[in-house]
Amino acid sequence: MNVLDKVINYISPSWAYKRMHWRMGIRQAYDAGKVFNTSASWVPYNAKAEQLNEAERDFIRARARDRERNSDFMQSLIKAYERNVVGSGFRVQSQIEDEKLGNEMEKIFSEWEKPRNCEVTGQLSFREICKMIIRRRIIDGGILIVKTYNGNKKYPFQIQLREVDDLDTAVLTGNNGNMVINGVEINRYQKPVAYHLKVYSPDGWDTGKTERIPAQRVLFLFDKKMPSQIREISETTSMLTRTNDIDDYIHTLSLKEKIQAAFTVFIKRQLPTMIGGLGRNIPAQKREKYPITEIKPGMIFELQPGDDATSIVPNGQAQNAKEYISAIQRMGASALGIGYENASRDMSNVNYSSARQNLLEDQKNFTDWQMWLIEHFLMEIYIEVIISAILAGTLNVKNFWEKKKDYLAHRWIAPGWSWIDPQKEVNANKIAMETGQDSVINICAKAGLDYKEVLEDQAKVLAYKKALEEKYGINFSSGSAISTAPKQQTNEEEENAAESKSNSAESTTNQGNNTDAGSN
Repeated sequence: MNVLDKVINYISPSWAYKRMHWRMGIRQAYDAGKVFNTSASWVPYNAKAEQLNEAERDFIRARARDRERNSDFMQSLIKAYERNVVGSGFRVQSQIEDEKLGNEMEKIFSEWEKPRNCEVTGQLSFREICKMIIRRRIIDGGILIVKTYNGNKKYPFQIQLREVDDLDTAVLTGNNGNMVINGVEINRYQKPVAYHLKVYSPDGWDTGKTERIPAQRVLFLFDKKMPSQIREISETTSMLTRTNDIDDYIHTLSLKEKIQAAFTVFIKRQLPTMIGGLGRNIPAQKREKYPITEIKPGMIFELQPGDDATSIVPNGQAQNAKEYISAIQRMGASALGIGYENASRDMSNVNYSSARQNLLEDQKNFTDWQMWLIEHFLMEIYIEVIISAILAGTLNVKNFWEKKKDYLAHRWIAPGWSWIDPQKEVNANKIAMETGQDSVINICAKAGLDYKEVLEDQAKVLAYKKALEEKYGINFSSGSAISTAPKQQTNEEEENAAESKSNSAESTTNQGNNTDAGSN
């Protein structure tokens, strides 16, 4: 009973009684709000995001990392995302009017993407950084990107990767009386203003010190699922128990198969091998131990008198193992938004239609992840690289600061996906362009290509073909077929041909006259 109910109950008990019964009636209107015998233990805790996640965040992350290290199924899921979201890498395309300057900006960023320029340790390329971001979001729930200026004179801007474990949860207050929630300093609107990160020694030990880094220098990349959420939670939370179950099941199944494959032998003897026994009248029997302790292929061995060998083979086979494993894998993959085929690489039960439908659904999910990466990371990094190049003098642009927004206009081309049936896809693209439903720009972008480069390559090919036609007097038909073209006659050849034709006509006329004269 809340405060209002208590007040109403004090003033008018009958009114409070009616309120209580009306509330109970409304609650009973939903089956999900009822407590049955089968759901008596289902009484979840309801609270704000940080209250829900804080207590179990680290433990869930530890379990997820354990599966990352030891589960082949988890690795398959992670690599499916790395392969489809990042793949060969993203490509930036400048959108400024000055094409020459835009190409120069793209070239500078392409050079910056190399490991020695973009990352503080010099060990990761920009494409590899993107893959790590995807991996850490799946397992850890997120990752911290710290902007630094420790590079060379030409490319001073660099990226430092920090794990979410580095957030110091022991810090409670920040500057100007701001609260610090699990290492994140926020203002009254819950907007991050700074991040408090632990300081580690080179060998990875916590020094007990904390570094406060302003939010302008940090990109905290995680998927915010609730308005009150401040910290990350692992993407594997809903499927982690199933992943562990399937790993345990496969381990147990493998052990069972090993036992069934083993040929166990027991030696049955009529008399014990020991001397004497419980009674005094048991005669002493001396038996030698068998020198052979394992059975080898093709072995023939004679037992001792009175001994008998019996083999033990365990009964039972795992008949439904494949169905069970497939079902668990299907549920685990669906928890991360992808199909079973993409996660397990099992294409045995698909045809063209089903494969295409699954591919389209998976591509929608991967596209969503690509857009998240572009909006929260790639766009920020490109702007930072170009500005740092301007400040370092690597890139000279007049009135840059006056028209900064125009000069920083750009777009990202995500890696494309392979076609199931290239012929059908090409025909569909052709029809879409002819009917005005699509353009070369969008079609190239879907394939992960730069339309400028595609058109330029086509122009080069056409120019080269034309040069060859003029040089060798040939004509390229459609495809690779070559047909001989009629040889063009020069002016001199045309004059000779005309003269020859005239002489031939004159000769014919003379012959006709001679014939007429003879007849006369």
